[in-house]
Amino acid sequence: MTLTRRGVLGLAGAVGSAGALGAAGAAPAAGATGLTSSGNAGQPRGRRVRTGFERLAADGYGVLAGQRVGVVTNPTGITSDARHLVDVLHADERVDLVAVFGPEHGFRGTAQAGGSEGASTDPATGLPVYDTYGRSGQRLAEVFTAAGVDTVVFDIQDVGARFYTYVWTLYDCMRAAALAGKAVVVLDRPNPVGGRRAAGPVLERAYASFVGREPIALAHGMTAAELARLFNGEFLADAPVRLTTVAMSGWRRGSFFGDTGLPWVPPSPNMPTPDTALAYAGTCLFEGTNLSEGRGTTTPFEVVGAEGVDRRWAEAANGLGLPGVWFRETYFTPSFSKHAGRVCGGVRLVVHDRAAFDPVRAGIGLLVTARRVWGGFAWRADHWIDRLSGSARVRELVDAGAGVEDVAGDWAAELARFEALRGEYLLYR
Repeated sequence: MTLTRRGVLGLAGAVGSAGALGAAGAAPAAGATGLTSSGNAGQPRGRRVRTGFERLAADGYGVLAGQRVGVVTNPTGITSDARHLVDVLHADERVDLVAVFGPEHGFRGTAQAGGSEGASTDPATGLPVYDTYGRSGQRLAEVFTAAGVDTVVFDIQDVGARFYTYVWTLYDCMRAAALAGKAVVVLDRPNPVGGRRAAGPVLERAYASFVGREPIALAHGMTAAELARLFNGEFLADAPVRLTTVAMSGWRRGSFFGDTGLPWVPPSPNMPTPDTALAYAGTCLFEGTNLSEGRGTTTPFEVVGAEGVDRRWAEAANGLGLPGVWFRETYFTPSFSKHAGRVCGGVRLVVHDRAAFDPVRAGIGLLVTARRVWGGFAWRADHWIDRLSGSARVRELVDAGAGVEDVAGDWAAELARFEALRGEYLLYR
């Protein structure tokens, strides 16, 4: 029997678990639990979004009934009144919460990039906290088995960029849960940068890593629940997990985080504000260079620079005429990471039209102009830029002197294919 992508989702629903709980603005997927929503068409600006967790709670935690539950989360897993969902679930006798799983940066969010908090006991609830960072496949399946869970709940705020590792924690948890015979429930939260469209190059599998496991666009334009549906239908189709997604209500595709009425909690130590998230998909590419991406400042990813860079970079970047953004000459001294303790010259991004702004093109424009005006420009020796961008082509084109439109034109066809695929899994229209 040959199954289409939609057939895979339908088959998973037929066995009783896959689906969307109250998908706002779209018909529920096969296997939906039946909780409905009025959708978000005509939603007045400023009315508060209800997250997947809030809708799960309002439904009496029905999808978790009779299950031993473990939660993958971090400080962003909060209610609208800033209580943590682990505390709420632990106090509710309708839920049998037995474990917490921490991603990169840890359950409490104290670790820097590339680190985690290790295993511990949560002092507030007494629950065991397991470390998922660096674990995937059978190793992670063994963690779920040792924790004694039946269902793994995922609730973490993403920022909309392929190389932000929480989406791959979700992917790894889904694959591991399928191996261990566990179910997965994804509680949705907004894409804070709107999610109106995808942008940037699509990963080539030869460059897969924890900053990109599978071929999706650099700025994927999806929510966590939508990505879970795509992962299950496209990349785990040989062994799909029993998946339930709990949609938000009141979220309109294209809305930015400030429109949601929800409190912002930094998803990681260097993601302090929604403005950081807006720039991140472009300026994080500078992790692959010898320039600072602003880590160790109060505005990481909104400033980029290095010792010896001067006003000519901002002038060159503004000369590109990129929509929605201006580049201002700036100076900063990082307290840690690259160029720590040294005065750096560079640019600050000033986004004046969020709807028109394309962070990936802005990042490429900054790479192109930095290489032209600063003689000290260099890629990291390990070609980390290739992992971040998803192939060697961005690096090779920039080195060849290509302009922004030449670089962007190189990924146009693959991006169009991803946009078409993405459309099959969207929950919000």
